Amino acid sequence: MPVILQGLITILIGVGGCVGYFYLSNLILDRFIFPAKGENIGRNINRANAVRPWLFLFPAMFVLGLYLVYPVVGSFVRSLYGRNPNEFVGLGNYISLFGSSDFQTSFFNNFLWVIIVPAASTFIGLVVAQLTDNLSWGNLAKSLIFMPMAISFVGASLIWKFVYANDADIGLINAIRAMLGFENPIDVMQIPFWNNLFLMVILIWIQTGFAMVILSAALRGIPEETIEAAILDGANPWQLFFKIKVPQIMATIVVVWTTITILVLKVFDIVYTMTGGNFGTEILPSYMMDFMFRDDGRATAIAFVIMIVVLPVMIWNIREARKEMR
Repeated sequence: MPVILQGLITILIGVGGCVGYFYLSNLILDRFIFPAKGENIGRNINRANAVRPWLFLFPAMFVLGLYLVYPVVGSFVRSLYGRNPNEFVGLGNYISLFGSSDFQTSFFNNFLWVIIVPAASTFIGLVVAQLTDNLSWGNLAKSLIFMPMAISFVGASLIWKFVYANDADIGLINAIRAMLGFENPIDVMQIPFWNNLFLMVILIWIQTGFAMVILSAALRGIPEETIEAAILDGANPWQLFFKIKVPQIMATIVVVWTTITILVLKVFDIVYTMTGGNFGTEILPSYMMDFMFRDDGRATAIAFVIMIVVLPVMIWNIREARKEMR
């Protein structure tokens, strides 16, 4: 069957199914469950009106439950079993994980990523957005800074492998060291602790463009009246930026920071491509992949831990968004 015909049939079935569902559900509700007739006509109408919104919400709630709630519950149940799906171990996988030095290292590294990458990407993106808005060639600069967003994480990692290469003829860092008189090249990916920071630079390089674009739009949306009033009151450029502009776009900053934070908690490609999780660079997603094909129960437990770590960030973001809407 041609692809276009498949698409048309899918659209017809989808649209027709939605229309049929809403028509039949309302018909059954009004004629058979709460008919608008007889002695209880007023009460039936009120009951039907109370139920009707749930009829419209049911398809979305069903799909969300099927693709979000059910996998979460299923993952938690699976995490209570061992490598053998029939071997119930209770919280044994979690106890084993938190007692593992590798898991503790991964958790600590993830904590560093969550603290450093979103903060650095958001701050640099905000500064660049402010600076490029005042340049005649600002759009060109923004395009160049945003360009890494078009590169996959694996592609970006391969580019930075050349930057970090253990060769003065290829690696930028070792080339600079050679210019300064250091003879022996170093492999920065094998330096404990600092290799994590070098890996973070890659994601900061990618996400700065995203933060810059969003925050640049927010800066342009600031009313000119407030800026002019601050200038008339004698505010210098630093005060104008940090005390006038930044507070007015704080909601956007929170959204950008949260979005990058959630991305950081799921990042896997960069660490796997650059170091494979060796030399103390393991993070939770890459640590999970180590168990994915040899211990499904423990891998699922790690995935559940990642989800629990993400939840506070999501809840805080939702609360901040609701405050801005009031």
